[in-house]
Amino acid sequence: MHPAYSVILFTTSSGAGYGLLALLGLVGVNHGQASSLWFGVTAMLVALGLVTIGLLSSTFHLGHPERAWRAFSQWRSSWLSREGVAAVATYVPALLFGLVWSGLIEAPSWVAPLGIFTAVMAMVTVCCTAKIYSTLTTIRAWNNRLTVPVYAAFSLATGALMLAAISSLFGRFQLFQVIIGVMLLVILIALKLAYWRAIDTNPRNHTMEDATGLGRIGRVSQWEVPHTSENYIQKEMGYVVARRHAAKLRRLVILLLLLAALALLAAILAPAIAILAALLAAAAGVFERWLFFAEAQHVVTLFYGAKAA
Repeated sequence: MHPAYSVILFTTSSGAGYGLLALLGLVGVNHGQASSLWFGVTAMLVALGLVTIGLLSSTFHLGHPERAWRAFSQWRSSWLSREGVAAVATYVPALLFGLVWSGLIEAPSWVAPLGIFTAVMAMVTVCCTAKIYSTLTTIRAWNNRLTVPVYAAFSLATGALMLAAISSLFGRFQLFQVIIGVMLLVILIALKLAYWRAIDTNPRNHTMEDATGLGRIGRVSQWEVPHTSENYIQKEMGYVVARRHAAKLRRLVILLLLLAALALLAAILAPAIAILAALLAAAAGVFERWLFFAEAQHVVTLFYGAKAA
């Protein structure tokens, strides 16, 4: 699949924003109101800002962005529609939580319930986004049981490092943030390695014989290409990244995540380094998400010469 930069921005930005929102909600549950007004306001603005930037960027790859509202009507059958509904619905508890948690509205008894609701809705939205891809049986690499866990882990890991970075700016950096951040990064690395192993080893079950329905009479081969020049389907669905380049980018993603973990550990001595950790994790997210799309092969490529998908 051709990696659309708008979708890469959407999934990385909103993923980090929802992860940060979820963790802020849990912080509210465990510790009550924010330790200072400006810390609470800044953290909420960053989380909601990342979410909003991501959601807006998701409309850039649409042919008619003005019709995006129609997607909300198919929530009974479409994960894309459910994602849209969940994303919009999350703003309500998140805004209320932000006002109460930061202290702009004095209602400390509401911090915990609103924090739980915000955390749940944030992760529901992330999982809906992941389900859009994991339920597509036409793309073997995405139709994988690890797709949703990887999306959730990336969201929480990048959100945790964003929280640590913001905390360091306000003198609120604490050891538990390092422990949680490193644990999430380790889990993320393990899940991502398992995902790559799965898509590399799982058999390519779709063949030209299946695509044409002629398998009953023997092996099918292409006589000539269906078009004299490359068309839209070939550009968007038939994009292929060289195996050696994919391997290099995989190693780069793992290296960036490991460096983010080391930077977060170093932040124990110098909290400002947590900002570098957040930037390293964000860069890893961009490369990982580019690979997620570039390595995905659609079954339609069987009609354009691919032997299996």
